[in-house]
Amino acid sequence: MMEFTLGFGGLLVLLLFMLLASAIRIFREYERGVVFMLGRFWRVKGPGLVIIIPVVQQVVRVDLRTVVFAVPPQDLITRDNVSVTVSAVVYFRVIDPEKAIIQVAQFLEATSQLSQTMLRSVLGKHELDELLAERERLNLDIQKVLDAQTEAWGLKVSNVEIKQVDLRESMVTAIAKQAEAERERRAKIIHAEGEMQAAERLLQAAQTLAKEPQAMQLRYLQTLTNIAGDKSNTIVFPLPVDWLTSKAKPQGDNQTAPSS
Repeated sequence: MMEFTLGFGGLLVLLLFMLLASAIRIFREYERGVVFMLGRFWRVKGPGLVIIIPVVQQVVRVDLRTVVFAVPPQDLITRDNVSVTVSAVVYFRVIDPEKAIIQVAQFLEATSQLSQTMLRSVLGKHELDELLAERERLNLDIQKVLDAQTEAWGLKVSNVEIKQVDLRESMVTAIAKQAEAERERRAKIIHAEGEMQAAERLLQAAQTLAKEPQAMQLRYLQTLTNIAGDKSNTIVFPLPVDWLTSKAKPQGDNQTAPSS
């Protein structure tokens, strides 16, 4: 009879120890525990040591750290009917553990599916040039849409980054041709502007030389001096004939009138 009593007491002590061990929960600084009392939400506990009444209470751990996940590549058509494949990265964290557990089942999977849908929806409203050149603005647009949708789930989307935009080979060739044509257009415009500026300078030079005829003679002489050093070729240089002749005054002007 004594041995039976000791055995029952030891079993009772072991049972109490197991209950106490199951009642003690330790939450790290970045963890919270959503506690349910008989199936109904009671409160959010943590971090640190938390006592849970076995059987009566249940607890669900929630990680408050920022979660980073890659959105799988999504095939979409831009507003100008160009097929592209886009991948992105989403950063979010739980700010309300109660809503994250009660309002949505598996908030990680829900956020992933919503990110894929919003990525196709938002980027499909823009043209390819905007998708390639204005990523910062598009990242902000996607982040705002996701944040508004996940707010009811107790989540905060802090950042969205478009990681890669893949184009078909034919589209890459077309873009290269477009860039080449744009460079040729700019080169022609620059060349035309240079011709116009040169014509304006020549006009100013001609107006300046027209004020003094001797200035043109000096320019001719200077040009002759510049090309005189090359003796390997025969140089034919036009020279106005009126420079070689001088106008003499009539002799009658120098004679005095005879005396009467």
